[in-house]
Amino acid sequence: MTPAPYQFRPMTEGDLTLVRGWLSTPHVGEWWHDADDFEFVSGDLDHHDMGQFIVSHSDRPFAYLQCYRIGEWHDGFGPQPSGTRGLDQFIADSEMLGRGHGSAFIRAFSDGLLQAGAPRIVLDPQPGNARAIRAYEKAGFMRMHEIDTPDGRALLMVRDA
Repeated sequence: MTPAPYQFRPMTEGDLTLVRGWLSTPHVGEWWHDADDFEFVSGDLDHHDMGQFIVSHSDRPFAYLQCYRIGEWHDGFGPQPSGTRGLDQFIADSEMLGRGHGSAFIRAFSDGLLQAGAPRIVLDPQPGNARAIRAYEKAGFMRMHEIDTPDGRALLMVRDA
């Protein structure tokens, strides 16, 4: 796939219905830890340590991405450099799965964070989520080790500046 431009628009209250529908799709609910708990999205819209984005390709919204500052509540990640950011995301539009969009938009967003001065970006997919892990590796992330999180076991993956 040829790299394509992606747009990362800050999520607003007007997007809540869209994201609620996305969370109800089987391929999202299979892996997204809070698929049954919509409060994580609506309650964090104005949180100073969290940015939430609607990802579009050619003006077509197809994915959700959240970017957060690693804080004390992420102690399962172990010590991280000051300014480390964490990412969580999913592709909601099933027609966009398996086409290279996941790794491409994650790389594009991560490139922007690193260029803006973030020393490290971390991801924590479930160890059995092979599709996500492959996408993250294509986006430049390296496998570190398994960790315990409030949502269960996860594979810590990092991309450094």
